[in-house]
Amino acid sequence: MRSTHPLSVTLPHDMAAMVKAKVASGEYASESEVVRDGLRTLQARDAAVESWLRTEVVKSIEEHAGNPEAAVPADQMMSRLREAHRKRRAKSRRK
Repeated sequence: MRSTHPLSVTLPHDMAAMVKAKVASGEYASESEVVRDGLRTLQARDAAVESWLRTEVVKSIEEHAGNPEAAVPADQMMSRLREAHRKRRAKSRRK
């Protein structure tokens, strides 16, 4: 039994050119290898996001649930960030 499945895809011209350039450079032996490598990279990114969500985000939610008074409302946080950014820009202009 085959361990692969043929699949037809349509790519924008710039992406198709990139795939062909990767093969032409010798970096990959075939267009299929380029696509497989791209999909492996996508899988790795998805796994990293999932891991981050399960560890960092869940941790933050649990911390908030344990001490909701420590939370900063979004509008206050944005004000703080804007002020910090304004100060940083002003400082860099003085140099």
